[in-house]
Amino acid sequence: MKSLNDLQTPALILAPEALEANLASMSRALPGERLRPHVKAHKCTALAKRQQAAGHRLFCCATIREMEGMAAAGLGQDLLLANEVLDARRLGVLDARVTVAVDSEETITAAARGGVGEVLIDVNVGLPRCGCPPEGAGKLADSARRQGLGVRGVMGYEGHIMGVADRTKREEACEASMQILLRAHEQVGGELVSAGGTGTWDCNRWASEIQAGSYALMDTAYKELEFPFQQAFWVLATVISLGDGFAVADCGLKALGMDHGNPTIEGARVWFCSDEHITFAPEEPLKLGDRIRVIPAHVDPTVAYHERFHLVEGESVIDDWSVDLRGW
Repeated sequence: MKSLNDLQTPALILAPEALEANLASMSRALPGERLRPHVKAHKCTALAKRQQAAGHRLFCCATIREMEGMAAAGLGQDLLLANEVLDARRLGVLDARVTVAVDSEETITAAARGGVGEVLIDVNVGLPRCGCPPEGAGKLADSARRQGLGVRGVMGYEGHIMGVADRTKREEACEASMQILLRAHEQVGGELVSAGGTGTWDCNRWASEIQAGSYALMDTAYKELEFPFQQAFWVLATVISLGDGFAVADCGLKALGMDHGNPTIEGARVWFCSDEHITFAPEEPLKLGDRIRVIPAHVDPTVAYHERFHLVEGESVIDDWSVDLRGW
């Protein structure tokens, strides 16, 4: 059996006990179809199978590659591509129930031509990304039905409030976004109001299903919101250089998602990251070759940089899981 010291760094590490605790906590809070786990956070069908075992059989994807991989792994009971595409041909041939988000006549036509049978009308609820104007949702639903598509309902992502630290303000902003989505749903019809994420999993009571993903692994950004989920992954790095009051490890921008800020190293203050290095000031002296845990601020892009998770118990590596949904 391999040990942590046998791994080439930087290496993506997963703690199985913490993962299972997170899955169990979410399963109790949002059982069954109340949660549609978003696989973009971990891009790993082995982990998705653990979510399925916890009672969550509907999944959310961000890319066509994720949809293909989930279907191939036998996880296609109900897959939602929560993203617009203008070429849906790869989706229409999947052995799965496929639903695609649409927000324009062009994306509706692409779904129909690609052989996709069902859509959700994606509504802009405040995040300036994808989503149609709320007042136009009903017209798009009518157009989709005319083209032979089943319209399952609406979706809207309140991503602009996921990291709001004050819970009261986060819940108020969530309600404002969801009221927009519910008004659109009145025009559209269908059984689904799909929304939410890890940042609003416990305060979005308006959506019929929550699209949370990061809860399974967590990161330092969500840790600030004091959710009942454990840090279940980190990047293992090796100290490769020592300076006057600082150390350098082999884990930089190409191994970490940095859009939410610097990563964290327990017992140290991170100064900065460069391509292949992290420079930090440790509270206690380190020596060359020491291994450290680097906890990223944003889980999703961090995982996408790596080919596999190494599952560890203590100092032992007990299994490897491929990050097999990477790419497009």
